Parts: sequence; C-alpha cells; structure tokens
Amino acid sequence: MQIPLQISMRDIPRSEAIDSHIREKVDKLEQFYDRMTSCRVTLEMPHKHKHQGKLMNVRIDITLPQGEINVNRHANEDAYVAIRDAFDAARRQLEDYARKQRGKVKRHAEPLHGHVDRVFKEEGYGFIATEEGQEFYFSSENMVNAALELLQPGDEVQFIGDAGAEGLQAKRVSTGKHHAS
Repeated sequence: MQIPLQISMRDIPRSEAIDSHIREKVDKLEQFYDRMTSCRVTLEMPHKHKHQGKLMNVRIDITLPQGEINVNRHANEDAYVAIRDAFDAARRQLEDYARKQRGKVKRHAEPLHGHVDRVFKEEGYGFIATEEGQEFYFSSENMVNAALELLQPGDEVQFIGDAGAEGLQAKRVSTGKHHAS
C-alpha cells in the first residue's frame, strides 16, 4: 500500500491482539489484490442494547486505483467475529472489483431467434431454423413456458444456442412474438 494501514478504535480499549488480527486480515487482502492504495479500519462500540449487549461496529475503507470499497458492519459483541465478518464482506467486494478490472464479468448469452422447422411430438424433440440457415436441435426438456405438443412448424421461437457434442442445440426455448435486435 502507498499509505500505511490506519487502525482507529472508539469507545474500545486499544489491544495489540486486535491490531495484530486486523493486520493479518489486511495482509490477506493484499495477497489477493496487491494494488490497494490505502486501508482504514475503524472499530467502535456506539450503542449498548439491553438485550443484545454491546454490538461492535467495524468500518473498512479501502482505496483502489480506480475506486473505493467501503464496508460498515454492526456485527457482533465479539470483536474477532465482527472483524472477520467485515473483512469477509470487503474480500467479496474486492473480488468483484478485481474481476471487473480483468474483464472477467460473466455475460449472459444473447438469445437467438428462429422458427420451428420440424417437430416430432411423439418422440419429444424438434428442430429450429434460423435466418442464417443454421439448424438447432431441441427437446421437450428445453422448453420454457410452452409445451412441445402445442408447437407447429413455422412458430416463432427464441432460444439460447449451444454447440454440443452432437451439433447445435437450443436451450431455454420460448414461444411467442420475439423481435430480433
């Protein structure tokens, strides 16, 4: 980190053990993502509840090259549990940030459009033809909100195409009026 770790404690006595625990958690985050610019961790005990005891508040502010991660958890009476939960949340956010930076965000397949070319109702399968001349196999298990028995050649369908071991296959086939983008 360019700026050293800052640990603040409010309404809590300073503890070398807690400081050390926080430093270990930050080190683990840095092993995962070594381009963190700064990290500030604040522990406080702002409220005393009659039935729950004293709930620890943990705030983590991490500065990154192109963003920031902020976690604010009112977690637990146990400081170590509260710190663990807050750092788990920070790790998940940091993982999402790193995935976006690497361009590894999961993208859903664009639906394809076509029409039922042939349907074999007794056997439970059929074929869809696209305007590009491709033919996709589908079975009754691939139908969404429709029954294979009601399909007729020429019906418009929308589906997700997949290249299987046995050729092109249509998944999540739905019927109705669909407009190609």
